[in-house]
Amino acid sequence: MIDAEAFIAQHGTPVAAHDAVSSSAMGAPRPDALEDANDGHTEDRNQHDVRAYARGWGRGRVKRAGRWARGASAEGAAAPKQGPSDPCDEDACREAALRLLDCADRSSAALMERLVLKGYDETVADAVVTRLREVGLVNDEEYARSVVRYCAGRMLGERGTLLELSRKRVDRALSQQVVGEAREAGVFVDAAWELGRSVAARTEGLDLQVRLRRFWAAGGRKGHSPDILRDISHSLFGKDA
Repeated sequence: MIDAEAFIAQHGTPVAAHDAVSSSAMGAPRPDALEDANDGHTEDRNQHDVRAYARGWGRGRVKRAGRWARGASAEGAAAPKQGPSDPCDEDACREAALRLLDCADRSSAALMERLVLKGYDETVADAVVTRLREVGLVNDEEYARSVVRYCAGRMLGERGTLLELSRKRVDRALSQQVVGEAREAGVFVDAAWELGRSVAARTEGLDLQVRLRRFWAAGGRKGHSPDILRDISHSLFGKDA
């Protein structure tokens, strides 16, 4: 019978041998690559990294897998995005535009910007967007009105709505037109009242100054006119408001 101590001295323990095989299979750093960083305790450091890598693998991410895994991740993140094979291919550009419109409505300027960012030639992208406007698949005026309705639902004021239209790349003149229509229809006054009632309900029972401060802060963030906020403040919180 082979002496147990002699066998261990020659082959190492079964656990150490298993960890060594696992380290190789998982692509973990070799022990010699970690020796300097671990003050000579190579085996313990290597086994820890392999176990960390195995735990992270099952969850789709690696919390700590040593320098090899971090380097691979950084290299993958630095890979450039692939653009169209032919930036002047109008058919491909049109398909890309339709896919973008399937995801969400956009203004013509926003659609144009996205196509150029995807790598399509600016002249080709402009021709595609122009054609989509002609057939009615892109309608800046209807889109602008839908943005105003969205802003009213979020209780935004006139200034807040103009900022949102600008963010969505709606033409400035068109933005002022649709916002002016909404103002005449009383949309922003209604939105301000809705905001005021909401704040009043949430702050009921608190000190008056606290309620006023929260109401004015909310109205400012939403972009409402100070004149409208003042009238609502007096009505909801009393003459001293």
